[in-house]
Amino acid sequence: MWGTLSLTERTREVGPNVNEADTGLPVTVPSTALFTDQYELTMLQAALRAGTAERRSVFEVFTRRLPEGRRYGVVAGTGRVLDAVENFRFDDRMLEFLRAGDVVDGPTLEWLADYRFSGDILGYPEGEVYFPGSPLLRVEGSFAECVLLETVILSILNHDSAVAAAASRMAVAAGGRPLIEMGARRTHELAAVAASRAAYVGGFDTTSDLAAGFRYGIPTVGTSAHAFTLLHDTERDAFQAQVDSLGNGTTLLVDTYDVAEAVRTAVEVAGPGLGAVRIDSGDLLLLAHRVRQQLDELGAEKTKIVVTSDLDEYAIASLAAAPVDAYGVGTQLVTGSGHPTCSMVYKLVARADSDAPDAPLRPVAKRSMGGKTSVGGAKWAARPLDADGVAEAEVVGSGPVPDELAPHGLQVELVKDGTVVGREPLLAARDRHRATLERLPMSAKQLSRGEAVLPTEQLRPQG
Repeated sequence: MWGTLSLTERTREVGPNVNEADTGLPVTVPSTALFTDQYELTMLQAALRAGTAERRSVFEVFTRRLPEGRRYGVVAGTGRVLDAVENFRFDDRMLEFLRAGDVVDGPTLEWLADYRFSGDILGYPEGEVYFPGSPLLRVEGSFAECVLLETVILSILNHDSAVAAAASRMAVAAGGRPLIEMGARRTHELAAVAASRAAYVGGFDTTSDLAAGFRYGIPTVGTSAHAFTLLHDTERDAFQAQVDSLGNGTTLLVDTYDVAEAVRTAVEVAGPGLGAVRIDSGDLLLLAHRVRQQLDELGAEKTKIVVTSDLDEYAIASLAAAPVDAYGVGTQLVTGSGHPTCSMVYKLVARADSDAPDAPLRPVAKRSMGGKTSVGGAKWAARPLDADGVAEAEVVGSGPVPDELAPHGLQVELVKDGTVVGREPLLAARDRHRATLERLPMSAKQLSRGEAVLPTEQLRPQG
């Protein structure tokens, strides 16, 4: 269901166009300190005045429910979270902005000037799946240093995980045929880069976005649009110009005018070695069959068919029996295919009663009406497997981990004493997601609406 990266594409994953997380090469990343809500800073100011800011605290990221009809969620954006935490610094211009706007007082500005996260972060590794109540990320340190990270962490995880979940469903529907991410023009320019990265984690093979290729080493593709055909006096002239420039292995867009005539012209210009034709409009199922027959009759049996045009997982699934070789997806992918956020929250689940280093943590939880409750205590998570290696449940608990569940733990160390320790190549997250899906019940791959494919079981500590 995934398509295979060529050796050249895998080499690009460790080539010069990848980020520092993959290679150790220096990459300039701007400060993320103002990617936050004002009330994070006003809470900090009030806690500093009250003497509670340094109390050891534990925050957790989780979601109370999956988007309607979804069987699983996908963790994406973890690598970007680590970059954001590492670059959460207040420079002089930011501090002056806060001072001029009277956002916080002088003592708080002095505290922010020296801010560096010095705590610990554990979490599900990128590419892993999650379910309602899964403790996706645990952030532990002083209340002051942890609370400031809430907005930027949620901003990244909610967006990237939504795109990755949509990408995963589309990869399942594609059944091994390659997927091209091409949604840059349908979202904010920076969100487009993040979406491309998340789509790659979820199973897409390439992107049209050069910024994503440069930043993350994702293989990039692209040839021409309808404007190129319209520029030329005839369709033949356009095809000839493209083949002269890019070779006969290129992909020619054949639906500017008459598809059948365009396919005939394309093969005449490029010969039977034409790489592919792209169809971007019309009845894709019908056209794919007609074009395949026509290509075969013209001797271009190896020429592939790429389809685009507002695809989502359901449209891709409907083309499963069609002679389609690859799909290009834009709008529906970068907007989460109807679910642009995962409704993840960042909640305080434990805190000390004083700022003494040895003060014990005690569970705390929100108990308001309306379903927005939380479960107190720092939690672990495990996913036991049955005799066939298929996951049985998402088990979440606090306190000691039962011996029989320890081998099935899900959380990994990401940050220790303020130092990032959990970086990994993006390809590792992509491979992990593929392997994780294979351990879920088969119903996880159904596109029909349903409940989470695994139940979440809450274990209470004994005694």
